[in-house]
Amino acid sequence: MYSYEQLEKWRSLCSSSFYVLDTVKLSENYRRFQRAFTRRYEHVVVAYSYKTNYLPFLCQKLHQLGAHAEVVSRLEYELARKLGVDPASIIFNGPLKTEADIHLALEQGSLINLDSFSEIPWVVTYAKEYPEQTFRIGLRINVDLARGGVSPLQNGYEVSRFGFCVENGNLEKALSLLAVAPNVHVVGLHGHFSTNRSVGVYRQITRHLCRLGKQLLGERLAFIDIGGGFYGELPTSFGMTAAPTFEEYAEAITSVVKEELAELDYAPLLILEPGISLVADALDFVCQVIDVKENRGERFVLVDGSIHNVKPTMHAHSLPARHVCNRKPVPEASYHVVGYTCMEKDYLLQGYTGPLPDIGDYFVFGHVGAYTLVFNPPFIRERPPVLAIDGNEAIIVRGKETLQQFIPDSVYRFHVDKQGVVN
Repeated sequence: MYSYEQLEKWRSLCSSSFYVLDTVKLSENYRRFQRAFTRRYEHVVVAYSYKTNYLPFLCQKLHQLGAHAEVVSRLEYELARKLGVDPASIIFNGPLKTEADIHLALEQGSLINLDSFSEIPWVVTYAKEYPEQTFRIGLRINVDLARGGVSPLQNGYEVSRFGFCVENGNLEKALSLLAVAPNVHVVGLHGHFSTNRSVGVYRQITRHLCRLGKQLLGERLAFIDIGGGFYGELPTSFGMTAAPTFEEYAEAITSVVKEELAELDYAPLLILEPGISLVADALDFVCQVIDVKENRGERFVLVDGSIHNVKPTMHAHSLPARHVCNRKPVPEASYHVVGYTCMEKDYLLQGYTGPLPDIGDYFVFGHVGAYTLVFNPPFIRERPPVLAIDGNEAIIVRGKETLQQFIPDSVYRFHVDKQGVVN
């Protein structure tokens, strides 16, 4: 809980609306997640999902705690390397990898989970150029998770678009195509699915991975990668009271691994790729009231923030919000908190009831750490700065953007000469 005085001080540092990263909460989330699994299974790797929030300071904090990096693009891969992550501690996933991406990851010794047939020739070609080396890779599986005709995939999709399908033989076909290069060893299977996040679905995914691993890879099975998508702590405003805990996820997954792989005389590595569960509640957004008006009986509170700053994915959940001021309490009223854009639908809060704000007051929106920074476009205004609370120190870890950073001369062309030539 931040005081008005704290927010005033931090705003003077940032000169605009801003995000606040709670590094203590971030560390607690990581340690609780890791401990839930390592208490039950010895060989565990937690690889943080960069796409969820690749604020460099945040990523580095997690790496200092022991997290590996899970990336899905060359951009994210190079960021991980810039942050000093050992290539062997980077997992390269995702549906779109170029030939150069794959060759780089193989050269560096990173783990690649292949997602499609287009990637296979690039692996085989590279491996044949270096016959003295052994390349260990994984394959992403696509398997039917429906039960009773009901699919657990998000948005009601019945069939996932990712990975190699088990039912039509594509997974075995991928193994055969890779087998032409004897120094390519498929040593693991990847099972990330975007689902309803239930414990039962993770238990189901884990069982598929273990059984397919034993059947198709045998003694080469070195890892199973469950992927991510786990729930973290949820605010009461979400209206969800029965979200699984880290302990419940860990118990379900590790118990299946130990049961299904008990016949092996070794314990394969268990890889987990959390994102939302680590960072969602570690970031707040702070904006200031700029104006209060009434139009035909409706009160509108304008702030120097936007729905794009707190909920760019436009999900249906209500974010926790708090009004902070330094005045004596005033009577409650119903009002809307609206953003700075020119879009009518830019509502941060709609039909909110509480003490009527005044100019200079603050609103603090919680649970904005996942996908907000990475989806947040510099639309109309620059992206807000990020302030990290690290111990007793408040550090600006992403500054307020300038025009030169927003539209750099090195990328854009600004002038057209008399002949119509851009320069």
